[in-house]
Amino acid sequence: MSVRSLSATLALSATLLGAGASTAFAARPTTYELPGDAGGSKFEGIGYDARTKNYYVSETTGGEIHRGLLRSGDAVEWLKGDGTDGRWTARGVNVDSQGRVYVAGGPNGIDHPGAPDLWVYDRDGQLLAALRTGVPNAFLNDLVIGPDGAAYFTNSNAPQIFRVAEQHGRWTVTTWADATGTIGTTTGFNLGGIVLSPDRRALVVAQGNVGKLWRFDLRTAKATTIDTGRADLVNADGLVQQGDSLWVVRNFSKVLSTLRLSADGWTARLVSATPTDPDRVLTTAKLAQGRLLVVDSKFDEATAVPPYQVITLNPRR
Repeated sequence: MSVRSLSATLALSATLLGAGASTAFAARPTTYELPGDAGGSKFEGIGYDARTKNYYVSETTGGEIHRGLLRSGDAVEWLKGDGTDGRWTARGVNVDSQGRVYVAGGPNGIDHPGAPDLWVYDRDGQLLAALRTGVPNAFLNDLVIGPDGAAYFTNSNAPQIFRVAEQHGRWTVTTWADATGTIGTTTGFNLGGIVLSPDRRALVVAQGNVGKLWRFDLRTAKATTIDTGRADLVNADGLVQQGDSLWVVRNFSKVLSTLRLSADGWTARLVSATPTDPDRVLTTAKLAQGRLLVVDSKFDEATAVPPYQVITLNPRR
């Protein structure tokens, strides 16, 4: 890491760190090293299993899934890529209450016609499902586990959300919401990051290319604009929600925005917009024991070079 990068990271941690951090908190690794390919690797999604303290990171260049423990500084390759289970790339990752790991394929099914758009694995890495949406040109970006136990995936190429569920060992994927006519599709990445509203009755979804947040009612699947006031949310990528706090990772803007989200998800008000490390393009994040684990994507490098890392931020609420 460059001196500039290290200094910026330390300065950001000092800015975001809340008062009274415990010594145990400070003793944990502040960065986690990811394995990579000799020709350069890039990364995007991250999932976290609160029961096992494992985190999972997706590699866009090859589709590998890496896994590490919160108490250890190094991750290892957990699932191979380069066509394994039909996976050449991967984006969003999430873990449900049973420890099942869901992986969004991004453009996997576009670049490799007939290949899956998403996968589900158990904690041991056994494949449970490899599914196609049945929708042309679907770019599965990110996902959240709903209160019904199903996984909800965003489509960056159309205003759609897919629902993935299992019943009696049978996995299905359906187009749960289609907001065509309500949400305009424009150049760039449209629907991306996705979380639950605090009352767990709606999905909160980022549309990063235009800097908007959308509310999808879980009962009706209807999409409505979230009132965010004058908050600049262009390049919104990963979303993290805890209580009424909503953190927005704004990748190429290199900003972490904190908003106060109403319980029903109808409004969000900007609390702070903190610059992140200028030498990193951060994408998605998960909250783990009070810290944000944030993926350094390497998207700003034509050919990525190590170190490949997940960094930690300690945000104020």
